[in-house]
Amino acid sequence: MADEEEESELSDKQKVEIAKWFLLNSPPGEIQYVAKDVKSILNDDVLFDEAASEAFPVYNKSHLICLPLPNRSGDVLVTSFSELEGNAFLDPRTTQVATVDHVKQVCTGVRPAADEELPSPYIEEYRCSLDAEILKYVEEAYPKGVCSVYCANGKDVEGPGADFELAVVISAARHSPQNFCNGSWCSIWNVEFKDEQQTVEIKGKIQVGAHYFEEGNVQLDAKHECKDATLFQASDDCAVAISGIIRHHETEYMASLEASYLSLPDSTFKDLRRKLPVTRTLFPWHNTLQFSLTREVSKELGIK
Repeated sequence: MADEEEESELSDKQKVEIAKWFLLNSPPGEIQYVAKDVKSILNDDVLFDEAASEAFPVYNKSHLICLPLPNRSGDVLVTSFSELEGNAFLDPRTTQVATVDHVKQVCTGVRPAADEELPSPYIEEYRCSLDAEILKYVEEAYPKGVCSVYCANGKDVEGPGADFELAVVISAARHSPQNFCNGSWCSIWNVEFKDEQQTVEIKGKIQVGAHYFEEGNVQLDAKHECKDATLFQASDDCAVAISGIIRHHETEYMASLEASYLSLPDSTFKDLRRKLPVTRTLFPWHNTLQFSLTREVSKELGIK
């Protein structure tokens, strides 16, 4: 029996990996709650710190979390595009670099960006124009959205004749744990400027997450990819065209999500349920809005 207990005991490495899995799979805005429970279960600060130090940076960057700068001059998005060395992240709009504590999810310091951390004036012209147009769109489409445009490749290009790439990052989150729901919208658009072909190729990845946990546990994790293209023009003209393409694809995808929700009662939910519930009576799908499942089941089973 003692040998069996020894074999079943998890190693420290296994415990750390399991803890990391729970942290990385936390719903939007809930990693701090999950971390509190994981720390209690592990009951070992050393193992928890190891798991947290590895999981939190990955979680923060994948969820594109937004943190206010200490001097209240703006916000910084935690992304792989803004990441510098030593937990430092660039905010190109304010040309500042914030130091981030990943586990606490706060900015602990801020400094001006060095010249070598910023793109050339030629690239900055395109980046700044696109940033202004994306900012207009996000303010219209996402009440609590934030965005930023980064130079992903070719930041030292001084003029026409070479390719470069910008990355548009949009993050919108609505956290309401007191109402048992949290959600987030994350989209990343890679914009490749091809000088020889005089085209701009746009590739987008959208991820939508939602979690409802009032008397249950329902999660949405939807992903979508798309691509488009436009002509390589002057910076202002390119910015208008690119922002229009992004607006079109995101609006189209949002409409498709809403359409799928409308079909849930007639298709998805019916396929998930068995033909007859515990009451042995058919569920009135034609009149779901006026039917209280909890009340009727309690009545049938005699539950007070």
